[in-house]
Amino acid sequence: MKTILVAEDNDSNYILMTYILKHDYAFQRAKNGQEAVDMVRSGHFDLVLMDMKMPVMDGLQATKAIKELFPELPVIALTANAFESDRQLALEAGCNDFLSKPVNSAKCLETIAKFIGK
Repeated sequence: MKTILVAEDNDSNYILMTYILKHDYAFQRAKNGQEAVDMVRSGHFDLVLMDMKMPVMDGLQATKAIKELFPELPVIALTANAFESDRQLALEAGCNDFLSKPVNSAKCLETIAKFIGK
């Protein structure tokens, strides 16, 4: 089973992601960007769902650090900020795609499958 790192500091948003992912993927949680970078460095993940607004290190910084380590690892930005400028910043940081919160289950699974299948 493919494993996804969910970098999300908000408990309710993380719980929503567990409901979306639980039937198709294994997953682990990072509560901030630094933790996400550390977990990617020490473990194996097939994809990262990256919240953009987190404590310690934000999603943009974490994505840049992860992409330096593993350029081929798909990172999908998750953000409540749905402006085109936010999307552009995420893509410039190295994100492969972008999902707006609240996350639509079908769209989320479709986007993940585009990168790693089921």
